[in-house]
Formats: sequence, structure tokens, C-alpha cells
Amino acid sequence: MSNNSAAVNKLYEVLLAGEFAACYRLIEESAMAPTTADRVAIMRLIAAEMGHFEVLAEQIRAEGGDPDAAVASHAKVFDQYHRVTMPTSWLEVLVKMYIGDGLAADFYVEMADVMPAEVQPIMKQVMAETGSSQFAVDGVRAAVAADPAVAAPLALWGRRLLGEAITHMQWVLAEEEDVMAMLFDGTATLNNAADFFENMAARHSQRMTELSLA
Repeated sequence: MSNNSAAVNKLYEVLLAGEFAACYRLIEESAMAPTTADRVAIMRLIAAEMGHFEVLAEQIRAEGGDPDAAVASHAKVFDQYHRVTMPTSWLEVLVKMYIGDGLAADFYVEMADVMPAEVQPIMKQVMAETGSSQFAVDGVRAAVAADPAVAAPLALWGRRLLGEAITHMQWVLAEEEDVMAMLFDGTATLNNAADFFENMAARHSQRMTELSLA
């Protein structure tokens, strides 16, 4: 197996663990959903995440890998992220949902041009923005319009989500040198990959504006 193929498989394993964690996070946080419509929307998001999970699992199995083992080997960092970003209200759930969906899409946008050609269709399928969390935008904007006082704490929450996401992403990249080399053309370190994270932060700011939190 070439170094590039090994890196691709490792990337799929990391993303698979992320999808697994996202599904469980949505199941847990759906308990805060106040209406049936909200619970149905959460179910659709879970279905989308499970669809992504199965696509990645199929790729891993095709290369002789074990999806269950892949999840277990990378679960810690994702569990840690969700532990430190546990919402305390439904509005915080909505913000986290929308920001998380957006950050995954940002990763694809930033990395699409440098990924091997055979990887790009899979990455687009599992990471391009689905629009499934658009209902979160409507919910947050309506809440801010009804009570502008909720905007400031939610804005702080959004900044915290971005900071924790970048920190945990850096941990993953630091541990997976092959993936780092593939994504950054074999030359980057976490220090000189700053543009990648700066661009993600810029898109995050746009997203916060869409939520009426900027």
C-alpha cells in the first residue's frame, strides 16, 4: 500500500469516528428538543450522519479495514470535544448543530483541491454542507428576534465551539502525520497550516452573522 493510500484510509477512519460521535451527540442532545417538529428535524440529521457513516465504512472495508476498530481507535478525541461542548439549552444545541455542520463543510472546501482525485467524490459526499441543519438557523434567528438578550451568550458559545473544534482538529492532525502530509502537500506543520484555520475562522464569522449572532 502506498503512503498516499495509507493516508487516505487513515483519513476515512478519522472521519468515520467523527460521524459515529456526531450521531450519538445528536441522539443525546435531541432530548432538549421542545417540539415534535424539532425532534423530526433531529432525526433527519441523524439519518444524514448515518448515511455518511456507511459510505466511509464501505470504503474502509473495501481496503480490508475494520470500521468498528477504526471508531474505537479514534473515539477519544471526539468524545473529549463533545464533553467540553455539552449544550445546556436547546438554543445552544441549535448553534452547535449549525456550526458543526458548517465546519465539516469548511474542511471539505479547504482541502478539496489538495486531496487525491479518487478521494474527492467520497469527501464531497460525506462532508459537503447538507443543508440539513438549516432549521437551526431559523430557530436561533427567531429566538434572537423575540429576545435580543439571548444573542450575547449564544455568540460567546459560538466562539467557544470554534475554538474547541480547531483545538481538537489540531490534535487529530498532530497524531496522524500521513494525513497531515497528504492534506498539506507534504510540507506543512500545524504552524504553517495557519491559513487553513484562518479561513475556517472567517467562514465561521459569516455563519454567526447568518445566525444573527454577530
